[in-house]
Amino acid sequence: MPSDREVLALALPALGALVAEPLYVLGDTAIIGHVGTVPLAGLALAGLLLSEILGFCTFLEYGTTARAARLYGAGQLEAALDAGVQATWLALGTGVILVAGVELAAAPALHAMAGGSTPASAQGLEWIRIAALGAPFVLVTAAAQGWMRGFQDTRTPLYVIGAANLASICLSAGLVFGLDLGIRGSAIANVVAQTASGLLFLVLLVRRGAPLAPSWPRIRRQLASARDLGLRTVAFFVAFTVAASVAARAGDAALAAHQIGAQLWFFTALFLDATAIAAQALIGRLLGAGATDVAHALAHRLLWAGTILGVGFAAILAAGYAVIPALFTSSGPVAHQAHVLWPWLVVMMPVNGWLFALDGVLFGAGDLRFMRNVTVLAALAGYVPIALLTAKEGWGLTGIWIGLSSFVCIRAAVGAARYRGRRWLVGGATLADEAA
Repeated sequence: MPSDREVLALALPALGALVAEPLYVLGDTAIIGHVGTVPLAGLALAGLLLSEILGFCTFLEYGTTARAARLYGAGQLEAALDAGVQATWLALGTGVILVAGVELAAAPALHAMAGGSTPASAQGLEWIRIAALGAPFVLVTAAAQGWMRGFQDTRTPLYVIGAANLASICLSAGLVFGLDLGIRGSAIANVVAQTASGLLFLVLLVRRGAPLAPSWPRIRRQLASARDLGLRTVAFFVAFTVAASVAARAGDAALAAHQIGAQLWFFTALFLDATAIAAQALIGRLLGAGATDVAHALAHRLLWAGTILGVGFAAILAAGYAVIPALFTSSGPVAHQAHVLWPWLVVMMPVNGWLFALDGVLFGAGDLRFMRNVTVLAALAGYVPIALLTAKEGWGLTGIWIGLSSFVCIRAAVGAARYRGRRWLVGGATLADEAA
């Protein structure tokens, strides 16, 4: 059984790497928020669109972790590293395709989200056309985190991503305020950080000494996880994109407040995901070594840890009801709208803590098909109907955040049944999906 020290040795550096990116986004949100409400609303639209598009490629990170950790636990070290090599080739190719796709589709997509050619959509288009150029390096970084976690290394991603984003937030402030580039300065800073971290991860992979030739048969195996995780991401995309679209139709103040709430949700979710990263690496390694009972006992401990972290975040957000929104906006109407969504943000935190830990356990086991199905169910049966009613009845941010809460709770309830059923506990180098 891995000790608490071993769990923390993986979780704490993973936490730092996870928090580095949302901290940058939160800082950038605060910078643009003080430029004006319309630029902040534009960032809300474009930032969500680009992050959700890139989110379709989570298989490069989570699928690679599941495979590499299993092979590492089974003692097949060369095969584990090759999983990282093939994921990197897949990341580069996918990234180039995404750049072209975003440049072509950005204008109609943003107009659809904003309800027309609005000032907010114009600001968002200006941002996304620059920011999209970093996509190949974002995906290389995701693949690198995947194979490094499989090798039980979460410190290196922390150092690389943390340093790149710290430099980038300073650059963003300088470009936005010093050179008066507005929202374009934010986008340039994004690309600089992503390019620097991606190139460094490529160097680190080359230094490992693994054969670097691409192999289509092995890449094709990774595309199987891409299918399941891609459809799972579609469900997230539908939920959060529809949420932003409904908020946009409620006015710029509601949309700007939703951006603040959503970014805080993403920030806390990634913070809570530290337990999930430890679970991915350790559960995958233990199952690869055939230690199913030990893996189950560790999963139980991690679920408790995630719940406790979620309760802690709920307490912090509840205490910061008046103070935290003021950090992101000086607009009275925006702050008022943020207070509307705040109770739902607080209530979700303990459930999020447990759910994200469970996600990590199931990712480590390679139970990706189930994760796809439950997320699609939660989006179609929970969030989407409530969002449509919100748009029709004018419930505003209250309706939007009730819908997001239902999305989380459905996933947690069905996930609890899966966990108790133990079908994810498959030992050996084969993923749970492949053994089914």
